[in-house]
Amino acid sequence: MRLTSIRAAVLALVVAAPLAHAENVRVAVIDPLSGSFAPLGENQLRSWQYMAEMANKNKWAGEHTLEFVGFDNKAGVQDSLTALKRAIDQGYRYIAQANSSGVALALVDAVDKHNARNPGKEIVYFNHGAVDPELTNAKCSFWHFSFDSNADMKMQALVNHLSRDQSIKNVYIIGQDYAFGRSVSKSAKEMLAKQRPDIKIVGDELHPIGMVKDFAPYVAKIKAAGADTVITGNWGADLSLLIKAARDAGLEANFYTYYASLKGAPTAMGDSGLERVKYVGVWNANNEGFVGKDIVDDFQKRYKDDFTWMQSHSVVTMFAKAIKEAGSTDPVKVAYALEDMTASSLNGEIKMRKDDHQLQQPLFIATWSKLDGNAVQIEQEQTGFGWRTEAVIPAAEASLPTSCQMKRPAR
Repeated sequence: MRLTSIRAAVLALVVAAPLAHAENVRVAVIDPLSGSFAPLGENQLRSWQYMAEMANKNKWAGEHTLEFVGFDNKAGVQDSLTALKRAIDQGYRYIAQANSSGVALALVDAVDKHNARNPGKEIVYFNHGAVDPELTNAKCSFWHFSFDSNADMKMQALVNHLSRDQSIKNVYIIGQDYAFGRSVSKSAKEMLAKQRPDIKIVGDELHPIGMVKDFAPYVAKIKAAGADTVITGNWGADLSLLIKAARDAGLEANFYTYYASLKGAPTAMGDSGLERVKYVGVWNANNEGFVGKDIVDDFQKRYKDDFTWMQSHSVVTMFAKAIKEAGSTDPVKVAYALEDMTASSLNGEIKMRKDDHQLQQPLFIATWSKLDGNAVQIEQEQTGFGWRTEAVIPAAEASLPTSCQMKRPAR
């Protein structure tokens, strides 16, 4: 009896061993949860938490669980650095951030310095929306992984699409006055000059980020310049208010955007943007086969909100896979496992390029359209309108070279 009891106890320990080592891996989401950009930040945080729940239920990371916790940075650099310090003090080893490349550049620098000073306590940074090309070129870091396509990759796709429309003659560029906005302006002018030298740039303007409450004066200048097309990298309230002002002023120009599918912009457009507002992004809910529709429907049912932040799916998919492949939750081992990793996400096959940690993935160009029960079945913000996919650019065509000279730590 005693021997049997000992064997039973040993067997119980062996069976329980994997569970004993299971960890709850926390990720600090450092993005705006108050102020004018809060609606976007809150939507993104819900997306993270939804995807983590899916991953945990299906054991994407094995017995480990993932948890995403919001840290409000008010979209500011100093508040972001304060949030990073709080997260580190609380034992977080992973962070995520998206809104503002200025914030991203500051976080990369802070994470690099922290990791150099604290071997064994390294932090890995999942960038899911800050798209200044410098982040995966001159400012690249082993500790930083970009899960959104950068501004130049997206602009290349936009200009290729725009250049086929011979009716476009006069373009006005407007954006937020920080790293990303300046990058959009620079790449738009350079790429248009190469592909459509006949197009005239009739305006190139930057405005304070998150500070403008009425874009009517800017729209008046766009109208006065005779622009038939507007290119903007604006996001959040800055995009919603710009589109609203354009609607109120009766501006009949095409809008080529990066973020018109995100929180607030669809409602601001309404029917005034029909067939005239386009966006380039890493996914469209109205894709061929409607991949992800189950997530869109369930997210809407649960939160009364739209699931648009597909990057959360890509990050969670790859993060969980890296933990399993590394056999560890240690950031150094997970980071190495992520390099050159391939996976299947809602937008197709994706790959994390080792050279610069820039995700290689397809890009979608879509136009604001009426629901038609065919190509456009999924609406946004209960407007009765949605996004019709115009083009899908394969990852190989969306790719751009990198100048990154990455320094890697010892394994």
